[in-house]
Amino acid sequence: MIKLCIFDLDGTVADTINSIAFFANQSLKKFGLPTIETQVYRKIVGNGVDALIKNMIEISNGTQEDYLNVREHYIREYNDNFLYLTKPYDDIPELLEKLKAFGIKVAILSNKPHQTTVQIAAELFGDTVDLCYGACQERPLKPDPSAVFEIMDKFDVKAKECVYIGDTETDMLTGKNASVFTVGVLWGFRDFAELNNAQADRIIKFPLELIDIIQFLNSDFEIC
Repeated sequence: MIKLCIFDLDGTVADTINSIAFFANQSLKKFGLPTIETQVYRKIVGNGVDALIKNMIEISNGTQEDYLNVREHYIREYNDNFLYLTKPYDDIPELLEKLKAFGIKVAILSNKPHQTTVQIAAELFGDTVDLCYGACQERPLKPDPSAVFEIMDKFDVKAKECVYIGDTETDMLTGKNASVFTVGVLWGFRDFAELNNAQADRIIKFPLELIDIIQFLNSDFEIC
């Protein structure tokens, strides 16, 4: 019986790519560096802010000093305006409401800084999210499964009772490393090939398809 769904944030429940690109490019321009197309950001997000800034600086041919300056500016500006150009994906609020109605706990796990992750989740989804974890010093980033284990422990849930949902290879590896069922989503930042290569257990095009998967998992039949 599925008792817990753990969702990634960016590209899974929240459409943040335009927000990330805006503040990232604003920070690059601040220090005289060339900006990057939004579509490129889809390929370089997902592994935490340090990795994002590192990729930006490499693409823009910046220096270590640029890295430090851009990082500080980006984090400050993004945290001060975390909802700018950010919205839930279509049908995500309805999906979370349905999961709650079924008695399934909902958690969000992101490599975005913890404070920003919590603020975005609270503003967009309110009490439909039971627990929200972002990046912090106390736990390693995904795909390390430590945070998944911690979330499962908080809800007294076993791996077979949990589903992990995300849009990137990092997300699928996170779920696999925790031995939970993984669902890759195609409305986010990456494509079918990446999710398939990462051996997602299922790949879906629309949020409410997750309900069908959970119903199958809760049946006595193996999904095939």
